[in-house]
Amino acid sequence: MAPAEKRADARIPGLVEIPLTVHADSRGWFKENWHREKMSRFGLDHFHPVQNNVSFNAEPGALRGFHAEPWNKLVSVASGRVFAAWVDLREGESFGQTHWRILDPSVTVFVPWGVANAFQTLEKGTVYSYLVDDHWSETGQYASVHVADPSLGIPWPLPVEESVVSEKDQHNPLLQEVPPFQPGRILVLGADGQLGRALRRALAGEPGGAPFDALTRAELDLTNPAQMGAFPWGDYAVVVNAAAYTRVDEAETAKGREGAWAVNAQAPASLAQAARLHGFRLIHISTEYVYGRDEGGGIRESDPLSPQGVYAQSKAAGDLAVLASGRNVVLRTSWLMGEGKNFLETMSRLAQSGASPTVVSDQLGRPTFADDLARAVLYAAGHPEMEGVYHVTGDGPVVSWADVARRVFARSPDCPGRVRDVSSEEYASGAAGAAARPKNSVLSLDRIREAGFRPEDWRDGFDAYFSGQGA
Repeated sequence: MAPAEKRADARIPGLVEIPLTVHADSRGWFKENWHREKMSRFGLDHFHPVQNNVSFNAEPGALRGFHAEPWNKLVSVASGRVFAAWVDLREGESFGQTHWRILDPSVTVFVPWGVANAFQTLEKGTVYSYLVDDHWSETGQYASVHVADPSLGIPWPLPVEESVVSEKDQHNPLLQEVPPFQPGRILVLGADGQLGRALRRALAGEPGGAPFDALTRAELDLTNPAQMGAFPWGDYAVVVNAAAYTRVDEAETAKGREGAWAVNAQAPASLAQAARLHGFRLIHISTEYVYGRDEGGGIRESDPLSPQGVYAQSKAAGDLAVLASGRNVVLRTSWLMGEGKNFLETMSRLAQSGASPTVVSDQLGRPTFADDLARAVLYAAGHPEMEGVYHVTGDGPVVSWADVARRVFARSPDCPGRVRDVSSEEYASGAAGAAARPKNSVLSLDRIREAGFRPEDWRDGFDAYFSGQGA
């Protein structure tokens, strides 16, 4: 078998040929070129076209391509026939693989981003049409390959030298000169928070990892419609929303309520809308507060929401907005600890000063360390089959806040301070304006384990935190 034939048989990942029913009669014919519900059977739920392009070709032998863009497209023929060909320019094992076939009105082809597209018309008056799910951008990655590159082995029906090729396409490079399309960029929002900092460390230290950007609220205000509308969302394959309003007590005030709903509910809804329009996957970080359960036992993802207080209610509203789009992921966590101000830092400071703090002993859960949660986020980013809600906390024994505090104090045995237990009710009575906290923060980890991710034991994270190996 010749190399060209092997290339023809090679499958380009994500390239999907879809047969269409053409209803013909004496007047002509009719077809449904794009039907979202029907196309979902072919795995195209994530395709949300924003633009329709039409190419009219008067004579046979018009040859266009190869062109690759950072968006998905659905190509079809409205009149006539073309010989269509594709070459994968994405980084990885499939780089350089090709595929070709005759296209007429009875078939349409989904072409994933980074796969170069070309066609040669075979009849007069050929109308070639394609839907795309993003607009052209100055910051986008675009590429082209010469249609006559011998390494591709494309069997054009009409000789290339006799075809009509644009001046620009005549100077396209050979495949060996084309840099591969990189994996879609990752955008981290909330870059200055505990998880945001951990994600930045993880992405920067990951060999061969996806390129990323990390933005703080000062750089992109998620509650500002003008900034959200002007942002180049199409540049990203995955957006991680680690931004949140977390001042639980302050959220109960008039000003805090407005801020909590803007950041925790309105912003995720805007991000979910952007995900629908531009095709990126949204990974949204949430909290066990949305359940609001006091009884014991591991809470499952399918358990009903019952948020107590403004913070919890605003987070639940944001979760529901994100989940309205099927491809998104919500990671709910609890007792997050990382670089910056957190419970461990506070207890360590008190232990070193010899203080004897009162700490609640009837709120149960498992600490989650930011580095481990960042690892889970990147795992979800690399597994597009994951969607919906997943719990991610530290693994290991269930403890109370008082238990964690005593573990911190045990690191300073020479200090006279000790931890005094107090109930949630007693603690709240001494703190004016304190919002309700769930007594049960124990989240079941079964679903995330079934997805192939193994959370670390929180005790290992605790030791790494204080040894300086983690944060």
